[in-house]
Amino acid sequence: MKGIRFFQSIQAKLIIIYVLLILIAMQLIGVYFYKTVETYFKNDFLASRNSQVTLLAGFVGSYLTGDQDSKNAAEGKKTYADLNEFVSNLFSINNAEIQIIDANGNVISTSVPNHLKQKNTQPEVIRALQGIKDNQRIFTDEDGYRKVIIAKPVGSGARVLGAVYIIASMEDVYKTIRSINRILISGTLIALGLTAILGVLLTSTITNPIKEITKQATAVAEGNFDQQVIIQGTDEIGQLGHTFNFMMNRLKEALSLNEEEKEKLASILTNMNDGIIATDDRGHVIVLNRRAKQILQTEEETTLGLDISEVLGIPMDTIRGFLQGHVSTTLLDINLPDDDEQLSVRITFTPIHRRGEGQNGIIAVLQDVTDQEKLEQARREFVANVSHELRTPLTTIKSYLEALDDGAIEEPQLASRFISVTRSETERMIRLVTDLLHLSRLDSKQSMMSKSSTLVSEMLEEVADRFSFQLQQRKIRILIHVEQGVTSLLLDRDKIDQVLDNLVSNAIKYTGDEGAIRLEARKIEKDVLEISVQDNGIGIPKKDLSRIFDRFYRVDKARSRNMGGTGLGLSIAREIVKAHGGSIILESELGQGTRVVFLLPIQQEEEDEL
Repeated sequence: MKGIRFFQSIQAKLIIIYVLLILIAMQLIGVYFYKTVETYFKNDFLASRNSQVTLLAGFVGSYLTGDQDSKNAAEGKKTYADLNEFVSNLFSINNAEIQIIDANGNVISTSVPNHLKQKNTQPEVIRALQGIKDNQRIFTDEDGYRKVIIAKPVGSGARVLGAVYIIASMEDVYKTIRSINRILISGTLIALGLTAILGVLLTSTITNPIKEITKQATAVAEGNFDQQVIIQGTDEIGQLGHTFNFMMNRLKEALSLNEEEKEKLASILTNMNDGIIATDDRGHVIVLNRRAKQILQTEEETTLGLDISEVLGIPMDTIRGFLQGHVSTTLLDINLPDDDEQLSVRITFTPIHRRGEGQNGIIAVLQDVTDQEKLEQARREFVANVSHELRTPLTTIKSYLEALDDGAIEEPQLASRFISVTRSETERMIRLVTDLLHLSRLDSKQSMMSKSSTLVSEMLEEVADRFSFQLQQRKIRILIHVEQGVTSLLLDRDKIDQVLDNLVSNAIKYTGDEGAIRLEARKIEKDVLEISVQDNGIGIPKKDLSRIFDRFYRVDKARSRNMGGTGLGLSIAREIVKAHGGSIILESELGQGTRVVFLLPIQQEEEDEL
């Protein structure tokens, strides 16, 4: 695998390119050199042999002009025997077959004895005997050797006396050429080897920085931004390394900033009071913050990937209608699994758009408006209750006044009774308006607290004294218990008396004859005083306990109204206790009685004394 990877690398490709370039160059040079050397040696060889043939033709002319008889030999003239001896000696020097041919084509002298006195019919010889001077031919014999044939005419003036014929082997020339070619091939191989070695050394200066950049790029892909590419020069690769380092630093900063923004966004989404649900382009949930999980009473693991219509219980067509229409908000009621109450959730749908791609998802913002809805419902009920409470006495007053106006005033007894009813209804309205004004001052923090040190035991005994007549009339016993160590407390005596009067009054109203009421004061903590009013009356149903402190709320509306209550007493008591920095709770069980407890801080008195 390493070898395969090497040959697939840029270094191997560069080396191969260098070697191929050198090889092609050497091949071109070799072919040109070989052809040049071959032409040179071949032309030199032919020129040398032509010169020899020309000299020989001039030399043998005298032999062909004389009579070759015994008389000439005796007189010392040149004979064919002398010519044979000369040709034989010349053959031993030039290593070529030489024939001297007379005008009839007969071989009169040769370096090869077997050819003597034979007739030579070679085309070159025939042309030479015809007086043609340039007659040569290169051929390859049966053994594969290259040879050259040269024939020159021998004559005196225009007369052709014969011809000189020579056959010379060119193997020595080609051996020399092949030796030179081997030297050239060896040089080429040596050059290729040196080129490969130099290619490895030179390409490493290019590929090593590239490998280093690749290594750093892999590290960056794995999230390691701490290393830098070593810059080894100012060339293009050095500039690439410098640019890579710059890019890596910028990428590190961008990713750091992106992570910081993601953490901010995650923190914002986590700590938002509103629930956030985000989907992809198919409507599947991809983001669900903590508040959304709390509102929907679901877990992230079971919700991610689900369709938003399944999560919210709203048809997808309805959601698309919200996204396309002018109204993008709906109200959803969610039943809590562990409670009888419902959550009122306002859901606002917003499409996610990506530039040039249209809608890519949905964001749903979930707002818990349960308290707002309850407040709005309470406001509506308050207005309805106030209207009802005022309308009833006003209607009664109006009817009795109309009766008086119609003549009932003339009858003293009837008129007196009508006026008494009218006065009673008027006082009832005054109490109602007074309680409303009192609540309004408490709500707006305009009711001033006039605190003073008060003995707790004395305060409770005075409350019992104020209701002594009613208690004796109903034969209801009242017990007062003040824990040892509970003495005085800093509070607004009038307002706390109002609280106690309201609680004791309610206890008397809803306790049967010969019942019992218990007033108790004790410390439950070092700095908290608990005052409780407990009766053994009819009690309050469990379903009404959560709203018992609401304004105008009555458990038995008809009976409460007949007893003269406005339905604001407990609300006023709660606001007064809260204004003192305390709290009030009510415990009751139907048929077993009711216990109302309010807690007041003790440290206020100590701070005032300091």
